[in-house]
Amino acid sequence: MTRPYAPGYRIPPELLLKAYASGVFPMAESASDPEVFWVRPETRGIIPLDALHIPRSLRKTIAQGTFEVRLDHDFEAVIDACAEMRSDRESTWINPPIRHAYVSLHERGHCHSVEAWQNGALVGGLYGVTLGRAFFGESMFSRVRDASKVCLVKLVEHLNARGFTLLDTQFTTEHLKRFGATDVPRNRYEEMLEEALKEDAEFLPAAD
Repeated sequence: MTRPYAPGYRIPPELLLKAYASGVFPMAESASDPEVFWVRPETRGIIPLDALHIPRSLRKTIAQGTFEVRLDHDFEAVIDACAEMRSDRESTWINPPIRHAYVSLHERGHCHSVEAWQNGALVGGLYGVTLGRAFFGESMFSRVRDASKVCLVKLVEHLNARGFTLLDTQFTTEHLKRFGATDVPRNRYEEMLEEALKEDAEFLPAAD
């Protein structure tokens, strides 16, 4: 873990993509902290795209069509929701430089959102960076039970359909482990990343 950039620093999109390509990503101590630091963990969380576990109750929710899932419909609303304070989370690592950097990547086609909508309202979602055939999950949120979980399942389905080979979760949590997330050593992760960067996959079909 290396630290930090100067206060108020804006991360150039090109630098951010180079960081991801080398297995590094940025974080901040809190939303109010203007500094950014780079992280290169000793172990890295991934969800094998061919081994996603979907709990039975969640399968029922998906089958019922409880949520309408959209891609990149309102990216900025997703990243802002991920940065919101919640009762179970008193702080967030998404500060203004990080928000600006990922919005810039989204505008360049390298950052995408998967969103759950219900009755016209955004109720859950996630976002992450794409590079080569890798998707780097950044953050997720849920305002309605199972909303973000449905987005995660739809993300894996979408990545498989679009030819992606690596889903990076950065770290593992008990929540993600329920879906098959596992830790891999840094050297193994970087081998997987190198392989994923040899070819490109498009998250969204090219516009006509």
